[in-house]
Amino acid sequence: MNLAVADDTHSTTQHVSRSRNNQAILGAVRPDRQTPLMPHRPRPPLGAPLLVPDQTAPELDVTRWFNTDHPLTIEGCRGRVVVLHAFQMLCPGCVLHGLPQAQKIHALFDNRDVEVIGVHTVFEHHSSMPADALKDFLYEFRFTFPIAVDRAEPNRPMPATMSAYALRGTPSLVMIDRRGIVRHHSLGQEDDMAVG
Repeated sequence: MNLAVADDTHSTTQHVSRSRNNQAILGAVRPDRQTPLMPHRPRPPLGAPLLVPDQTAPELDVTRWFNTDHPLTIEGCRGRVVVLHAFQMLCPGCVLHGLPQAQKIHALFDNRDVEVIGVHTVFEHHSSMPADALKDFLYEFRFTFPIAVDRAEPNRPMPATMSAYALRGTPSLVMIDRRGIVRHHSLGQEDDMAVG
């Protein structure tokens, strides 16, 4: 696991060994292939800001929705604050902290003012986390806010929305203002008071 990331956080770099693959963590060339890890977007160094402040939020690129009658879009949420929570159901930090925090925000605010959206973004253990298992997981844990399944991208290690937002792992929290501008972007557990 990446030493810069808390123990209960799943980092996209945890599968890369620390020894000869340190360059791969920073977005350089994979040692087993002479191709970049993410040729479409270089990874920022650990500890660097994830998105440029005041950037327009990318649209969600997802395949399935739970807990909503219709697909949500970032554009369709204009006029509301959007709390975007990226998670994996096998990530301890997501299950213990991130998802309960998103559920609390969903329960505290009217969705006409604050829209909470979960994005199940699987970048490891794909066969263990299919959409049907996610449906059961959401039911068992009683998560009721809208949740989407991130689109897997062929021949790329990261799903589409995860790549668009330059997420480095889970849990990740992105806060988007009423005009569709990213105002906060973080990886790992955050205190409820700090989020508020």
